[in-house]
Amino acid sequence: MKLASAAQMRELDRQAIEERKIPSIDLMDRAAEGVARAALSLLPERPAKCRAAVFCGSGNNGGDGIAAARILFLNGVKVKTFLVGDYEKLTPDALEETGRLSECGVELEPFDPENAEQRAWVLTSHVIVDAVFGVGLSREIAPESRYGRAIALMNESPASVVAADVASGVDASTGRVLGCAVKADKTITFTLKKIGQAVGDGALHSGEVEVQEIGIPQDLVHQTVCPVQSVEAPFVRAVLPPRKADGHKGTFGKVLVVGGAVGYTGAPYLAAEAAVRSGCGLVFLGVPESIWAIEAARCVSSMPFPLPEKDGLFSDKALQGLRDKLAGCDVLALGPGLGRSDRVTRLVHGLLETEKPVVLDADGINALAGHMDKLDARRGRVTILTPHDGEFARIGGDLTHGDRVRAAREFAQAHGCVLVLKGHRTVVAVPEGNVLVNTTGGSGLARGGSGDVLTGIIASLLAQGATAVQAAAAGVWMHGRAGDLASARLSAYAMTPEDVIGSLPEVFLELQ
Repeated sequence: MKLASAAQMRELDRQAIEERKIPSIDLMDRAAEGVARAALSLLPERPAKCRAAVFCGSGNNGGDGIAAARILFLNGVKVKTFLVGDYEKLTPDALEETGRLSECGVELEPFDPENAEQRAWVLTSHVIVDAVFGVGLSREIAPESRYGRAIALMNESPASVVAADVASGVDASTGRVLGCAVKADKTITFTLKKIGQAVGDGALHSGEVEVQEIGIPQDLVHQTVCPVQSVEAPFVRAVLPPRKADGHKGTFGKVLVVGGAVGYTGAPYLAAEAAVRSGCGLVFLGVPESIWAIEAARCVSSMPFPLPEKDGLFSDKALQGLRDKLAGCDVLALGPGLGRSDRVTRLVHGLLETEKPVVLDADGINALAGHMDKLDARRGRVTILTPHDGEFARIGGDLTHGDRVRAAREFAQAHGCVLVLKGHRTVVAVPEGNVLVNTTGGSGLARGGSGDVLTGIIASLLAQGATAVQAAAAGVWMHGRAGDLASARLSAYAMTPEDVIGSLPEVFLELQ
């Protein structure tokens, strides 16, 4: 699904109004219909027994709210409409909607944070409509300002909150919270979903997001090129490597997982097991010799083999054995539980010289810190990095501006790799500048070992013939979906990474 920036939405509106001569008030009325319908659907009983509070700004987003208030009133809801902006700054369309609302006997009241009667109405309302800011907000909202206090009151109320287009306080293009923001139960967004509703804190503040068509011609929407898109089930279904009816174990790829150290025996096992569960034909697991017996006892479907070590970590002598094994494999998954030492760093750098596709995770990523030339040397070869925020910062990623999409894109372009920036709504960036945002997964995945499972899934899909971006984006989606299924069955508290692996068969059955 396309994810639009604020600038793209402004351009679509301009084209529809100026070039296609569609009256802007018509677009506003259709937007208001969607917002009002959502508000009505959240009422706990018949509209005549319910009350609503509608917060409006002075811009066209405020006009959407004013028009929605009129529709709610005409459906029997008791409505109060509060203007958080200045009356003198109302746009022409918002002013027109104010007149229509007044004809119904409902006046636009200036919002006063000190007004006890207004506060009581908001706190006893059944539904709140947030229409203070639209996609154009770019400045910080001071919590003590009138806008900040209106947002605080909406968040304090037990009422369900419907946001018009974008939850007020959320940067539509980045998902960053600009000082403070409404936490909506539902957002009715117009024409296209916004980037800020899919990533960062914006995803948390948007609630359920529903797209409302408001009359912008579809050809304009179709020709809008969105370099940021969300990953949904149809995408994953389309890119899932096919299974040949006459295939054998060699047909479906060979993965070499390299990882493990004394004290870190679970990580390589989880990566190998996930690769097997994701359809890979043969999975080999290279580990330090002192933990080989542990891995051999656990791995029934993958094949562990021991390698030289020193003090529980791989030694320099392990490199040649790994290169020999990798020569007969299709993909290298490098890093789970690898540990950190100068020897390990040299091992990672040596293995990165391969022409084979590499999925680099955990301590494999840490070994790049201060040595980004080793990654840059792989430009033109398939390299997928799967860092969390801490690892990302360690290798030069910049998240200080609060824009995860931009940070991932800039890193992937600078280093010629596919970047999987893990976190809430994991983003996948490619060197060409496109970014895919995941839509699955939850807090149950926030535990040690989950990343190792993801590494195994991505490596498996790569080995079976998926492209780098397909394997990364589909792997992240499948990992998150398996986590959702495990959470539904066991709870986010009690599920484990092994439960995520155990849920992968259900994911494949859904996709088929």
